[in-house]
Amino acid sequence: MINTDVVIVGAGPCGLFQVFELGLLGLKAEIIDTIRQPGGQCTELYPDKPIYDIPAIPECTGDELTNALLKQIEPFHCGMHLGEEVEAVRRQEDDTFFVETSAGKQFNAKAIVIAAGVGSFQPRPIRVPNAEDFTDKTLHYRVRDPKQFFGKKLVILGGGDSALDWVLELAGKAERITLVHRRDEYRAMPDSVSKMKQLVADGVIDEFTSAKASAINGEDGHVTSIVIQPKEGEATEVEADHVLVFFGLAPKLGPIAEWGLDINRKTINVDTEKFETSEPGIYAVGDINYYPGKKKLILCGFHEAALAAFAIKQRIEPEKKVHVQYTTTSPIMHERLGIEGEAE
Repeated sequence: MINTDVVIVGAGPCGLFQVFELGLLGLKAEIIDTIRQPGGQCTELYPDKPIYDIPAIPECTGDELTNALLKQIEPFHCGMHLGEEVEAVRRQEDDTFFVETSAGKQFNAKAIVIAAGVGSFQPRPIRVPNAEDFTDKTLHYRVRDPKQFFGKKLVILGGGDSALDWVLELAGKAERITLVHRRDEYRAMPDSVSKMKQLVADGVIDEFTSAKASAINGEDGHVTSIVIQPKEGEATEVEADHVLVFFGLAPKLGPIAEWGLDINRKTINVDTEKFETSEPGIYAVGDINYYPGKKKLILCGFHEAALAAFAIKQRIEPEKKVHVQYTTTSPIMHERLGIEGEAE
């Protein structure tokens, strides 16, 4: 049994920053995540994609943000339990929580924070009979190493930001790119659509709209060509070395949906004072929560994590008033951060 102040479900940016905010208040945390590495969607979906809206950081990649957050929480020695799913949560007689994972690990916690992003998510798969024969070999739902596509013939399927971001990133580096979208209009940022259309006009990439991939040809896990079927007209066979599929994510709350929380579609309702759910002692921060005016931005999740930390501190130590102390001047903060010397 692992005894801790808080169990955090989710190792994405908000979950990692939650460790920091709790640590500043002297609270110990343990993180559990189904993904086998920290970083959440940043690591899984866009490790190399630039992020521009983190305060005071003009530009960083998903991996860089994750590594910076991991560095920031080092003083607090947070336990990381990755590749595990929370399977059981039970309130105990003393109002603490019993938590058990799919690996059989058991925790006793005074509070729980759900920072699970969109939940347990999976990319929406391409519906072609033999797709699994090529998956994670030459058919990809995420980009882990862009260099493997340099000098290759690519077919990119999708019409959202991820699809167009990788079209723009790999244009001129791949031998040829064919973009296939099932609709006439794109869901991506207008600037990205404009840049992509210019590449089409310049003959750098090929574009098929109102069309879909109807067959994948190849053997031994290696794609050789894709058959593209428009809504009207004859099918076209396009040579390909790799296929990149970006049909979005299918979010699933998984076992969280069984915890008795007030669920709003596939999000969890919280208040905006404590970011507490309908179950006292269970909080939710980041993309998984909902309240009026909610914006799914990393910086909003950071704000939620800070307020949740103060609420949890007050719950755990109700007899004490929780004071705001500043990391620039507080000797207590410096001690918790492992900074030598006292504040002046």
